[in-house]
Amino acid sequence: MSDTVLELRAATKKYGSVKAIDEIDYQLLRGEVHAIVGENGAGKSTLTKVMAGVVQLTSGKMFLHGNEVTPKSPNEANKLGVAMVFQETSLVPTMTVAQNLFLGNERYFNRMRGINIEAQQFLQSLQFDVEPAMVVSLLGAAKKQMVEIARAVLQKAKVIIFDEPTATLTPEEKQHFFHLVSVLKSRGISIIFISHALEEALMISDRITVLRDAKHIVTDLTQNFDQARIVKAMIGRDISQTLYGNKKSFVRPAGRRVLSVQNLRMASMVKNNSLSVFAGQITGMFGLVGSGRTETFKVVAGVIKRDIFHGGEIVFNDKKKSYLVPAPAVRDGIAYITEDRKFEGFFETKSISWNIYLGLLAKLGRGRALVSEDEATRHGNDWVKRLNIRSIDAEAKAIELSGGNQQKVVIAKSMIQQPDLIIFDEPTRGVDVGAIAEIHKYLNQLADEGKAVVVISSYLPEIMSLSDRLLVFRKGKVVEEFSALEATEEKVMYAAIN
Repeated sequence: MSDTVLELRAATKKYGSVKAIDEIDYQLLRGEVHAIVGENGAGKSTLTKVMAGVVQLTSGKMFLHGNEVTPKSPNEANKLGVAMVFQETSLVPTMTVAQNLFLGNERYFNRMRGINIEAQQFLQSLQFDVEPAMVVSLLGAAKKQMVEIARAVLQKAKVIIFDEPTATLTPEEKQHFFHLVSVLKSRGISIIFISHALEEALMISDRITVLRDAKHIVTDLTQNFDQARIVKAMIGRDISQTLYGNKKSFVRPAGRRVLSVQNLRMASMVKNNSLSVFAGQITGMFGLVGSGRTETFKVVAGVIKRDIFHGGEIVFNDKKKSYLVPAPAVRDGIAYITEDRKFEGFFETKSISWNIYLGLLAKLGRGRALVSEDEATRHGNDWVKRLNIRSIDAEAKAIELSGGNQQKVVIAKSMIQQPDLIIFDEPTRGVDVGAIAEIHKYLNQLADEGKAVVVISSYLPEIMSLSDRLLVFRKGKVVEEFSALEATEEKVMYAAIN
């Protein structure tokens, strides 16, 4: 096809005897936005990493503009016109925006002033509001992404692959990203969009391809899809009606008070906040970005410190607590499961077993002098079965897992500590619909077993479907409390913004 920019034929990638992608045919057209969706482990990342030169095919062929190519590195793929913007930024944080833009393509003689002027002109041509002299580590997620996109365009990429580009963006930043995609499309650049947010794929794509179990299931025009059809193709069954459930018809009764927070303060983020959490319930925490919900529970878990003077009071299991670091909180029975699993949740080069075992060692503290390989393997195998962590075996490295399975490892690492209070911060961010259903089932199971469960989420349908009680945050404190029986999305959102 004359309009076909990139094509894969019978693309297969094996790791040992396991097929990550299995004889997949794929076509990307000029100037289109093509979404690739599927469960974690379906083959999305492997397929796009083949295009980007990160991994090489075991069998099959790849064509660009009708010519067969075999990029053996991202640098080779870039020279061919294919760039990938990874979920985790590949920018050098200690360099400026301008230095990152021209990294690898520097002239023999360089003047910073000249580089900054050239970078500013180029960024303005893309309508990107980024200061070229700014050090990258000081940029927010959205502006880092702009720099990644600008670098790809500067390298004359004709194909740009986005891997979960909106996972860490605010609603306002997402809207700006969607505008950037439309600008790139108008320039004739072809976009591959990987996302677990099906509503976003439906909104911005021209075509959608669904993968399942390493195989191609269907490709069709976006206008011929709805969420129900996509979900059924992704997982082979229809769970779209039960993923976030209908309005709750009952709530679990509150058990004993596990946590009490009174007049908590932490800099400008938490302001005289007071709340309670009870055993045997899921307590949902909702609020807009900057409302203080995450910071409140990081203080509770000792991840960050409250104000030294007039910082308020934390009572956990009827005892006053003031944690300066997480270790004593873990030993007391508090588990905080971070929203940022990549940087705070696990050791990516360690195996599943060792990541989970390290959670147990953190609970035991200095009282445990010896470690055991056999014990680590035993615990790893146990939790792999409990949480249905999909991998070759429990000795697979965490970095080799899909996002949903990495999230399950992070959960297992905390749950092996047998906590009384479990704080889940954005538990399903960057997780596919199948894994979402499994994680939700596990959260409900914990509450049914009498655990005190806190769920912090920026996704209102999720919070509404899980919570027995729902606390709404605004400007650093709880401003409203709802029972699941009385809460509506309109009431909750009104409380969050007014």
